[in-house]
Amino acid sequence: MKRRLIGFVSALAVAVGGSLAVAAPAQAAPAIMITKIYYDSPGSDTGSNSSLNAEYVRLTNKRSTTINLKGWTLRDKTGYTYKFSSNFSLKSGASVYIHTGKGTNTSAHRYWGRSWYVWNNTGDKAYLRNPSGTLIDSCTWTKRGSGYTYC
Repeated sequence: MKRRLIGFVSALAVAVGGSLAVAAPAQAAPAIMITKIYYDSPGSDTGSNSSLNAEYVRLTNKRSTTINLKGWTLRDKTGYTYKFSSNFSLKSGASVYIHTGKGTNTSAHRYWGRSWYVWNNTGDKAYLRNPSGTLIDSCTWTKRGSGYTYC
């Protein structure tokens, strides 16, 4: 009886053009996510350090554990790359801001040390990769908009 029922269900699946395949589970959210990019700092793009530091990317730890970001990279489409070159622990639920300009690094703010802007106001893409080079997250915008985007 069991064999006949299995045969019937298989035949029915083929008849309706389906299969007995099980749907794959939904993809888990990345451990570290790009959650906001302020790509167009307020005011004119004068290149002042305060203007450069108003351009930033916010990364957020979405896991229940602390993650060491040593070796992780953040880059744009052009290839400008920020690298966490030493141990940097991001606690569960915490965020870190990567500012374009110069400043003193803290547990919540890191500074790229650049003297000109990284992110294009009219469209760009941010890529976040782990130390092995695996793409963990990305964020894209295609127009000027309000000067920032939530990812």
